[in-house]
Amino acid sequence: MFLANSLLNSLRRIKAITTKEIRQLMRDRITFGMVVMIPLIQLLLFGYAINTDVRNVPVAIVDQSNSALGRWIVEAIKVTQVVSIESHYTTAREAEDAITRGEIRAALILPPNLTEKLANKETLGQWLVDGSDTMIAGAIKQLRHMPLDQITGIKTEVPPTFEVALFYNPEQRSAVNIVPGLIAVILTMTMILFTSAAIVRERERGNLELLITTPIKPLELMLGKIFPYIIVGLIQMTIILGLGNIIFDVPLNGDIAQLLMGTLLFIAASLTLGLIISTIAKSQLQAMQMTIFIILPTILLSGFMFPFEAMPKPAQWIAEILPATHFMRIIRAVVLRGGEISDMRFDALWLVGFTVIGIIIASMRFNKRLD
Repeated sequence: MFLANSLLNSLRRIKAITTKEIRQLMRDRITFGMVVMIPLIQLLLFGYAINTDVRNVPVAIVDQSNSALGRWIVEAIKVTQVVSIESHYTTAREAEDAITRGEIRAALILPPNLTEKLANKETLGQWLVDGSDTMIAGAIKQLRHMPLDQITGIKTEVPPTFEVALFYNPEQRSAVNIVPGLIAVILTMTMILFTSAAIVRERERGNLELLITTPIKPLELMLGKIFPYIIVGLIQMTIILGLGNIIFDVPLNGDIAQLLMGTLLFIAASLTLGLIISTIAKSQLQAMQMTIFIILPTILLSGFMFPFEAMPKPAQWIAEILPATHFMRIIRAVVLRGGEISDMRFDALWLVGFTVIGIIIASMRFNKRLD
């Protein structure tokens, strides 16, 4: 009898604590929202936005033959839906420069003697491909063998082929593509996580009481919170690229100054996003939950794991909002293709604008009051 009463009382206490936790969770709107939104976002991202079937790869055509055969070949390539022809150039050099700038992922070069090559059953042309993205390169390589009857309507035993030249990563090693992208992912995780708890930590430790009595302005506080972590971000970038070069032989084809400039722009944007979160969250737990909510789309939509071109338009619109998407383009352009910030001016200006607007928003939201 005694054991039964003791067990009953224990169950009552457990029920009381459980009821209290449920009510507290329901009052915590941010935590309750994360419980619902995180699985919902993952379901939508993996089920709708993420697509490993590469389609609509932006490419250019350099048709030096100016022939009907060249136009037939271009139309046959369009039908595959693997590529999307974005532009036409007159020389291969122009196409190579466009690949370096990130405007296109590949270019098809058709020589002047195209008809003669067809008559002799020779290779008809050449694909110049940005091999830094192995999935994109694999999709383009599928086009190297096109049956002749698909182009001319004439049956033949020997199908025409295209040569494929892979720039920047001819061996198609995945590490060459992953390591630079990993910088964007790790900096996103650490920079946002560190600063998202910055203001919240001051409030929880009681340091905000001291700030009330000081003449410090909200903007000064925001900038003071950002500067120490800039050094942390540069150290992390150096570690990743240094070890990536030593262990995985990842090349550094770009200028160090260009790399530092692009990294600083992204660090500033990420830290600003973290500060905005810190002005919204009421506790460090909430700040961490909101950080995870940002990190998931960053990893999945920024182009780190899946080609940006393979995503549907709505997913691409969401990805364009994320700072990591723009930095992913910059870091791969500089490190792998030897590009410059001026080649990626749109992405650089977007990061600058995001930082400025973010600091203004965070400063307006910050209030040196305990409530």
